[in-house]
Amino acid sequence: MDEECGMYLLLCRDFFIIHSKEEGKMITIFWVTILLIAVTMGLSLFRGVAGPGVFNRVAAVNIIGTKTIALLVVMGYYFERPYFFDIALLYAMINFIATLVFAKYLERGELWS
Repeated sequence: MDEECGMYLLLCRDFFIIHSKEEGKMITIFWVTILLIAVTMGLSLFRGVAGPGVFNRVAAVNIIGTKTIALLVVMGYYFERPYFFDIALLYAMINFIATLVFAKYLERGELWS
């Protein structure tokens, strides 16, 4: 290993790539961020299943959708896939419209009026 320029081997994406120490720290930050988003999605899932009322469950499902959007954006940046941003934007629009439709259904008891 080349100690002068601060390079080391890092096992990443199932093969060896040479990274600098700064890039290794960034990879760690991205994985920690992805893990934290996944943990908060799990907590929201628990709230959605065990919620005391229907409004808490709707809010939990909306939070899961929002966390999914954040997860797609972070993963798209990490894996250098720009179409993940487009997918996240489309998913955000669908999530917003679905929340509005469900809120209207809860308020009126019907969707068409």
